[in-house]
Amino acid sequence: MDEVFKALADTSRRRLLDSLNARNGQTLRELCAELDMARQSVSKHLAVLEAAHLVTTVRRGREKLHYLDAAPINAIADRWISRYDRERARALADLKTALEQIPMSGSDPVSKGEPASQSDFVYTAYIRTTPERLWQALTDPAFTRRYWGVAFETDWKPGSPIVWHEESATLADPEQVVLEAEPGRRLSYTWHTFTAEWAESVGVDEETRARLLAEPRSKVTFEIEPAGETVKLTVRHEAGDVLLGMSREGWPAIVSGLKTLLETGEPLPEPAG
Repeated sequence: MDEVFKALADTSRRRLLDSLNARNGQTLRELCAELDMARQSVSKHLAVLEAAHLVTTVRRGREKLHYLDAAPINAIADRWISRYDRERARALADLKTALEQIPMSGSDPVSKGEPASQSDFVYTAYIRTTPERLWQALTDPAFTRRYWGVAFETDWKPGSPIVWHEESATLADPEQVVLEAEPGRRLSYTWHTFTAEWAESVGVDEETRARLLAEPRSKVTFEIEPAGETVKLTVRHEAGDVLLGMSREGWPAIVSGLKTLLETGEPLPEPAG
């Protein structure tokens, strides 16, 4: 937590977080232009923010996109703001509120009546495990059923179809396929098939299902990187605005369940009631 306080103590670094909060997924060049700061200065500040896990990065071709990670700020707010004078913590509180209210999307919402846009949601977690074990947890049905409630039927080769087996629905589609599969490093596949069976099983009405079907098929990518005694897992979900709005709260829960299972051997307990 000391690294987070150190990172937030600098005005320029807070400006970078504000910029990413307003428009996530920016390149270094975009951040320099928006804040009118030298490239070297922005790079140094971003390095501090990454070390504090306040910013995470994702490669897109030759570019590196920067995303705000709200989890450390929310942890500070939950632990400290209620204990101390509100005025002394106003900057943190205001930023926490903004993070909770503004969707973490890589592009502006689409205007009414136009085709749905493709946006990004990025979530990062550090898990005390090995890259090989994490890969197994992402691909082996014996694992995925325990923390996700879903089993994937596929050979995990690029181009191969993926059949989803949920508790009360089986989802298959020619466009639901593996895109990339580098064991222990990177996994990517197209996401979701919005059948009537699926909608009924999760309680989605037909109007919402129609809006989901109008969006481009989404894609999820898992990047696995060794990080000392832990492994850094970055989840990137590229989807239309309706689907991202529905799944944004789901990803932290899924990753939390995955982390708990790998670190303790037991899944998260079911919510009471």
